[in-house]
Amino acid sequence: MSKKNYSAPPPHPSGARPPELPKELVPRHVAIVMDGNGRWAKQRGLARTVGHEAGEAALLDVICGAIEIGVQCLSAYAFSTENWKRTPDEVRFLMGFNRDVIHRRRDELDAMGVRVRWAGRRPKLWRSVINELEDAERRTVANDKITLQFCVNYGGRAEIVDAARAMAVDVAAGKLRPDKVDERAFARYLDEPDLPDVDLFVRSSGEQRTSNFLLWQSAYAELVFLDTLWPDFDRRHLWHAIEVYASRDRRYGGAVPNPPPPAAS
Repeated sequence: MSKKNYSAPPPHPSGARPPELPKELVPRHVAIVMDGNGRWAKQRGLARTVGHEAGEAALLDVICGAIEIGVQCLSAYAFSTENWKRTPDEVRFLMGFNRDVIHRRRDELDAMGVRVRWAGRRPKLWRSVINELEDAERRTVANDKITLQFCVNYGGRAEIVDAARAMAVDVAAGKLRPDKVDERAFARYLDEPDLPDVDLFVRSSGEQRTSNFLLWQSAYAELVFLDTLWPDFDRRHLWHAIEVYASRDRRYGGAVPNPPPPAAS
């Protein structure tokens, strides 16, 4: 049975409240690339790891803001399949940090009604990280206020390749007919097939690229790139991105016919 008495997200220190938007203009699924931790730390003469630590509060505040405005699903890019290229020290820190953040925040997230899901590959990922992710999934499985998809050891291309491999196995085993393979069937093989496609894709720090994040799901997402470095990001930046999203005309490849030219006088 779904929980009913969730605790309200703590208010923003400034007292800021979300903009009033019609429900249909609030994105169901927001994907966030939490970029700029290293640059934030460098600007202050600090180690990169300090920037990652500062980013934890930003993520929690954005989750609170997403709940307040009515976002149904929030996907956070915590560690990519390409992040293994970083220095061994930074990789070790990020592994331990992701594990500890999940452990440290799971009760708080659970109380607010957050359902935690994990997307990403198991190989190479620390067993202790997997344990914390799976425990958070189990603890929050009945929550329905918002879904937080925590993407750890995740890559969009890797997800598509893994899905194609699993589908090929089923076709070879006679479980799926080749003539039944279409986009809808393929999507069922993705990491979290029950989540809606991404409506709004947000990246902090000023970089303007998707960096292999939720490629399939973001096919028709609106992209919003903000200059703010992630540790300085909060729910107000999320709300601004949602207002930008709400102002756009989403046509999904369609078009409104041009008006006929005025009749000659």
